[in-house]
Amino acid sequence: MDHIVLGYDGSDFSVQALDWALDEAELRKLPLTIAHAWQWPYGEAEEDAKAHLRKAAEHVLWHGADCARQTSSGIRIETDLYEGPAAQRLVELSSGATLVVVGSRGLSALPRAVVGSVAGYTAAHAGCPVIVVRGPGPLPAASDPGPIIVPEAEPDASVLEFAFGEAALRRLALHASGETTDWAARYPDVRIQRGGAAAHATLLVVGRRRAGVSFLHNAPCPVAVVAEDEPSPENAAGNGGSK
Repeated sequence: MDHIVLGYDGSDFSVQALDWALDEAELRKLPLTIAHAWQWPYGEAEEDAKAHLRKAAEHVLWHGADCARQTSSGIRIETDLYEGPAAQRLVELSSGATLVVVGSRGLSALPRAVVGSVAGYTAAHAGCPVIVVRGPGPLPAASDPGPIIVPEAEPDASVLEFAFGEAALRRLALHASGETTDWAARYPDVRIQRGGAAAHATLLVVGRRRAGVSFLHNAPCPVAVVAEDEPSPENAAGNGGSK
């Protein structure tokens, strides 16, 4: 797990996600893989006809990579062009990634949709944390950045680990209502606060089981979705896993 993956389709939402992914890659000193998927939507077709669509996809990917190289501070930029469903490819790429970043919806989403199927599916199935970038204005470099917020009352350890790591990287306060004493000792530079309004957050960090599509629909800022730790066999047995 040594790189960041970005899902990019050239939409305004994916441009926001590109900015965020570049920030993550630079903060973590990791390369960035920009992924773009395309597929012929009309059934069987001659290869010549499909070649035009592939060429357009290559241009979209080239444009995203070119923007990244021009605005980055020298991180390695790689590209991944895939013929097939975008969500499927992002989940495949997530197995070897530190983080996947996607826009809240892309070019194929309905105008009134808030979270597209690619973002929702990737957040639900990826093998690493996923940040769904949404919200108004330039991201993530706001003039007065808000805190990292963990809105869950009893967050999983994986959720807290990601939240503290992100707060440390960005030098932001962390708002959490659960028990954080052990994590605060591991991250002494992170300022802990209780409560906090999501409307002013830089990032919400939630567990996958509690995230849900409705949460992604309603969040006023980017959301990091983290897979919780699997319960141990002993805990499973204690909760009715065996008789």
